[in-house]
Amino acid sequence: MLRIPGGEPVDLSSYDPGATPAGPANKAAGLAATARMGERLSALQERLYAASTAGDRRRLLLVLQGMDTSGKGGTLKHVVGLFNPAGCRIKAFKTPTPEERNHPFLWRIVRALPVPGEIGIFDRSHYEDVLIARVHELVPRRHLGSRYRQINDFEEELAEKGTTVVKVFLHISYEEQRRRLLARLDNPEKHWKFSPSDIEDRALWPEYQKAYGIALKRCSTEAAPWYLVPSDRKWYRNWAISKLLLEHLEALDPQYPKAGFDVEECRKRLLEAA
Repeated sequence: MLRIPGGEPVDLSSYDPGATPAGPANKAAGLAATARMGERLSALQERLYAASTAGDRRRLLLVLQGMDTSGKGGTLKHVVGLFNPAGCRIKAFKTPTPEERNHPFLWRIVRALPVPGEIGIFDRSHYEDVLIARVHELVPRRHLGSRYRQINDFEEELAEKGTTVVKVFLHISYEEQRRRLLARLDNPEKHWKFSPSDIEDRALWPEYQKAYGIALKRCSTEAAPWYLVPSDRKWYRNWAISKLLLEHLEALDPQYPKAGFDVEECRKRLLEAA
């Protein structure tokens, strides 16, 4: 229900950020359902990592995109927190450094990819190079078309080599963003999360919504579809992303590798030594 059909126009104003499609009845039920998924997610993560020790090349990459305050950090805390951190590779992408600007835009992305057996999480991603770049006109518009194609080719190659790509757009409303920004200003302990540039970016809300719509249309492919998660309700956001991860990991169905040694012989030796 959350998957964006590839190639079709995407008007974000037609999606209700406060909706809870296919979700639990209320917040209490959502919190309980998310907690119950934790044990299953953790077990599947362990199996994925264990399978890699026997040569299984598969891994999963969760891509989180959304406007400021849409919940990327909250997802890391409440959803990714269900996993064993030892098997996760988390990368938050900021403004490109001078070194990164000297390379093709996908260069820094490739360096942060998960290895076999890992679950990778991108807080923002390569899509910044067709979102911010479009809104702030950082590159000529004629170059953006080739970037969408490069992204699709890149993600298709990832899928072919064993990476399951789960791309999530966290969809919040203009008013909900205002409430969350005001909450940060009202709490001195949250001032570090606020920047005056957040207000400037709000003035560009229509441009960002259009840029996201174009990216969702052009880059929701069979190999790496986009999922739009209504995110005004934080409990629903966490439930929906947990559910998406669970469904993809269950589809992978990683298995513990068989022992490469004589189990009974090792048992016998240990007992004899006792």
